[in-house]
Amino acid sequence: MITHTAFPPEPWNIRETSLDLEVLAQSESVFALSNGHVGLRGNLDEGEPHGLPGTYLNSVFEFRPLPYAEAGYGFPETGQTVIDVTNGKPIRLLVEDEPFDVRYGELRSHERVLSLRDGVLRRTADWVSPAGHRMQISSARLVSFTQRATAAIAYEVRPVDGPLHIVLQSELVANEQLPAMSADPRAAAALEAPLRSEQHSSHDAHARLVHSTRASGRRVGAAMDHVVECPADVRTGIECWPDTARLTLTARLAQGQPLRVVKFLAYGWSSLRSVPAISAQVEAALTLAQESGWEGLLAEQRQYLDDYWARADVDLDGDAEVQQAVRFALFQVLQASARAERRPIPAKGLTGPGYDGHAFWDTESYVLPTLTYTTPHAAADALRWRHLTIPAARQQARQLTLEGAAFAWRTINGDESSGYWPAGTAALHINADIADAAIRLVQATGDEAFEREAGLPLLVETARLWASLGCHHPDGAFRIDGVTGPDEYSALANNNVYTNLMAQRNLRGAAEAAKRHPDEAAGLRVSDDEIAAWTRAADAMFVPYDDKHGVHPQAEQFTDLPVWDFANTGPDQYPLLLHFPYLQLYRKQVVKQADLVMALYKRGDAFTADEKARDFAYYEPLTVRDSSLSASIQAVIAAEVGHLDLAYDYLGEAARMDLDDLEHNTRDGLHIASLAGAWIALVAGFGGMRDSGGSLTFAPRLPGPLARLTFSVLWHGQRLCVNVTRTEATYSLEGGDPVELAHHGETFRLTAGQPVTQPIPSAEPGPRPSQAPGREPVRRRPGRA
Repeated sequence: MITHTAFPPEPWNIRETSLDLEVLAQSESVFALSNGHVGLRGNLDEGEPHGLPGTYLNSVFEFRPLPYAEAGYGFPETGQTVIDVTNGKPIRLLVEDEPFDVRYGELRSHERVLSLRDGVLRRTADWVSPAGHRMQISSARLVSFTQRATAAIAYEVRPVDGPLHIVLQSELVANEQLPAMSADPRAAAALEAPLRSEQHSSHDAHARLVHSTRASGRRVGAAMDHVVECPADVRTGIECWPDTARLTLTARLAQGQPLRVVKFLAYGWSSLRSVPAISAQVEAALTLAQESGWEGLLAEQRQYLDDYWARADVDLDGDAEVQQAVRFALFQVLQASARAERRPIPAKGLTGPGYDGHAFWDTESYVLPTLTYTTPHAAADALRWRHLTIPAARQQARQLTLEGAAFAWRTINGDESSGYWPAGTAALHINADIADAAIRLVQATGDEAFEREAGLPLLVETARLWASLGCHHPDGAFRIDGVTGPDEYSALANNNVYTNLMAQRNLRGAAEAAKRHPDEAAGLRVSDDEIAAWTRAADAMFVPYDDKHGVHPQAEQFTDLPVWDFANTGPDQYPLLLHFPYLQLYRKQVVKQADLVMALYKRGDAFTADEKARDFAYYEPLTVRDSSLSASIQAVIAAEVGHLDLAYDYLGEAARMDLDDLEHNTRDGLHIASLAGAWIALVAGFGGMRDSGGSLTFAPRLPGPLARLTFSVLWHGQRLCVNVTRTEATYSLEGGDPVELAHHGETFRLTAGQPVTQPIPSAEPGPRPSQAPGREPVRRRPGRA
């Protein structure tokens, strides 16, 4: 865990002012660069020391067996694991035959800075070798948003005290040795030497390696080329082997004389294209990068990010740490998705191998809401990837003897990769989560082409799943039994409230979309009778309620279970799943992450204000937040029911999840959904934004430490800006047609160029709810402003 202030609060930078090898793996995740297609962990240029090397291409994985002590019908036999592809980052430095290694000699200063403004990781080091030779080293690294296949590194060295012989070795390395992974089931399964060589070539300062995976049929190409600048003579040589290519530069530099190298990298992969085609693909990308040059790539990167921040930035007064963290969060959400282009958005993005590189429900429930209102094309691309996996989801449904499509709980290619079905395959709410994301995207964008081509098929197939999974009880209620909700400390429950309400939205959304697009619906064999059946099921959906406690049970009979023995659970026994058997967890009232409370947010239209307050108060002491997904949702509902300071504490936890390594597993990659949750906590929490019913409503209120909150959302292609202070909120619209909005229940019409300011009513919350002993969120101090 990062226990010191590793990254001082700055509005637009993540700065590390000293190198702590104890948390090197964590910082490698924080300093990872990606564009959604190519991902480079923030390893040191020289390759060693490292915490966890990593270079990733979205959807490049290998199969691995899923062993079972006792197999069962429908259990997946193979899983998928993201692999470390060819590493193009290494640039090794030798000074008078001594390698630059921060573990030896004297490291007088070392700084790394990730600029959120221009998307570049910069590094400077002042190092004295064991023999007493002093060098200044600087580098800058980027993964291009504008040139999808491209990364580049500018590396410069200069002697400080006198003339020195310098050797630089720039490499491509496949099948690099990885450290042993943790026993934590959330960590990835390491695969040794997953790539087999198919081609290697080199000439001048250029090299190319082509490999393929042994079982999954992925063919990967990587190429590098260089531009060398030095006033002294430089001797060059290049060598190439099946798994390694190395360019060697040798020079004698005078005192203060620089040797500068720009290294261009290009990556490509395919499951269909041949070796010549992959080779041509990466060579074309490399040629374009060289044509742009380092300065051109920098300029393109800055322009891309200027455009992004103009529509996505969240600006606040009162907490410098949260300001830094939310911009870091938005930057990482963009890195995970911008150029994924009909590929999944993994739970860790492309920052590490955690969760085997799989995508889960949190893509649609956390990441896509953020993208829908900041980068809608990326949200559409992620849902189009889900659309591409419908055949696999249909097959999964057939195995489960269900109709429609059952999307995989965790996957890279669409096939189920969860080896524990009670907390995996049984979590069928993922189907409604996908449908919900599609509904919200269409509402926010008005994108009819997306709805016809991808949204409608997703809604239809998932509605068919619910219609076949549930049943009408003799009393007329439509029940969904034997499923697992978001809380993974409960399983195979009857009528999980979140699942039922989200399925209801799914069924209604499918019926409405089918009526809007009758020709396309007919092509999916949707009949009037089927639409009527979906509507009947939605209207009759059973939502359990506990009259004795005056709350909604998470699922039927949940509130009848004994409460977990929190008093005798030590702080070192969290997360509970690593210290207690599921047999005990499933039989108690203990909640891993927001479940019923998630329903209060996602289906807030189904609850009264009093019900929300009572439900939230009931579940707070039971929710242990053993998932990074929980804090942001608890922040939203805490804010809605008036507990602004508690919401503020949860906001800090969600936003600082990785910068402070709160879950102790940032080394395996960032928590992309929690980072997206920081935006949700601010915009849906303190901004009070809701998008139910096809329109936007706001109910903003700020906690005491925050003096101002400003954010923008895209609504039907128009930029809507909201500026909130402690006493009022101002809404403005940049161009386009007027829109109908609501502020604390009062509707108004907003026209471009005519801002509207509304007063903020005071809130009168009840007593602050308690949490389980030792699981209270850290109180944020106003002094952190």
